[in-house]
Amino acid sequence: MSEINLTFEEAYEKLEKIAERLNSNDIPLDEALKLYEEGIVLSNYCAKSLEAAKQKIETLKNGNQL
Repeated sequence: MSEINLTFEEAYEKLEKIAERLNSNDIPLDEALKLYEEGIVLSNYCAKSLEAAKQKIETLKNGNQL
């Protein structure tokens, strides 16, 4: 999962589903590790997306053009 072609909302929804699956008691270790790794990638993507949105908002608030 090197390149993510999802919207922020899609990535966040997928991350929520991964968290639900990891919280279940019937998940094999190998699957849990794969899901955890995917979750980290999605989490980083969401964090970067939010930071970019925050920077755009700050730029707009300061009266600068993008």
